[in-house]
Amino acid sequence: MKQSVTTIIFAVLLFQLLGSPLTDVKAQSETCTASFQSVAIPLTELGNQEYVRMDGQETGFIGGLYPNGSNEPPPAHSSAGLQQSSLIQPLNINGQPDSQAGKIVMISIGMSNTNAEFGSFMDFVNNDAQINDRLLLVNGALANQTSDRWVDPNAVAWQVLADRLDNLQVNPLQVQVAWIKLTQTGGGDFPEKAEALQTDLEIIVRNLKTAYPNVKIAYFSSRIYSYTYWNGLSPEPNAYETGFAVRWLIEKQINGDVGLNFDPAQGDVVAPFLLWGPYLWANGETPRQDGLTWLKADLTQDCTHPNESGKQKVANLIMDFFKSNPTTVGWFLSNNSSVDEYSLFLPFLKKDAPSLVIENNATEVIQLYKEDMIGQLDQEKAKEKNTLLVNFVESILSWFKAWFK
Repeated sequence: MKQSVTTIIFAVLLFQLLGSPLTDVKAQSETCTASFQSVAIPLTELGNQEYVRMDGQETGFIGGLYPNGSNEPPPAHSSAGLQQSSLIQPLNINGQPDSQAGKIVMISIGMSNTNAEFGSFMDFVNNDAQINDRLLLVNGALANQTSDRWVDPNAVAWQVLADRLDNLQVNPLQVQVAWIKLTQTGGGDFPEKAEALQTDLEIIVRNLKTAYPNVKIAYFSSRIYSYTYWNGLSPEPNAYETGFAVRWLIEKQINGDVGLNFDPAQGDVVAPFLLWGPYLWANGETPRQDGLTWLKADLTQDCTHPNESGKQKVANLIMDFFKSNPTTVGWFLSNNSSVDEYSLFLPFLKKDAPSLVIENNATEVIQLYKEDMIGQLDQEKAKEKNTLLVNFVESILSWFKAWFK
């Protein structure tokens, strides 16, 4: 009898920790019915304007994903990102390069939203012939595991991730890439709530590097829009403000903080290289410049979690990013994939903007620039790179002509 009681107690605790599958199924079948309230201008469109909170509070903080209202990292950080990306290659279980039997393991870290969205992204990847067959995705995100649950390196969240990797016969040394999307529960003051999340994220990326020493790059996304306001699981405007936490984290690394150092030339390496992944937030039913909206029909009855429609939206944004970002195409796409038209990921452009198309193999272009950057480009390849550069410039000029017609 004592054993049965213990089993029941354990089951209840596990139920509370991980969430009920039956509850998830029910939530997926019912849609949010809350009213829409305008929250803010997306960070990608706010630029150098000041962010003003829904209640009129003037914050003194400007927009942009990176410093100075920009959506692009500073040149030195971009170059460092390409250099880190060039190091990503298939590794065997001993962490050694192995192009035949090795794997490039990419993990997700986050809470229930992250788990659901990364799961849909995995479905897309598994059905896309352009993706590198050496790439293995492992969904490490877990229901109810908000940022505070990842701060302790011995926490359940990290243990579950380790178990999932072990079940797939993955050695921690094979993990090289992470997609991270985290929040803290509930509402709160600004900037204090966002600063608290930033502090958690700093600890989490150090935990990540300790547990997975070969991780090179961690890509971050902030929350999607929430149709709850001021109170709830992850209400607005706090959902929007998670973007500031991510930006401040990355800015701190850009500014050379030793607690986030990724460069062995600068001292002990304690964190991976940090970059924005896809920016997911849009102001509810108000279209972003690229057309993205978040409708009530995209969310479950709690108005916070994405339903099937919402998960697909995020998965598409993740896929677009990883298929086009200069730091990803070299390892995310197959070396044999023929990419005749390479469209840049520019989420801040207007919806009706002409597509920027570069008629080259995207993987080949990026690989040539990687080899040049690390001094491995011979004379013939240098000529090839120059030819590709001319084609690139011509594509840019054609695009600008179409834009200003």
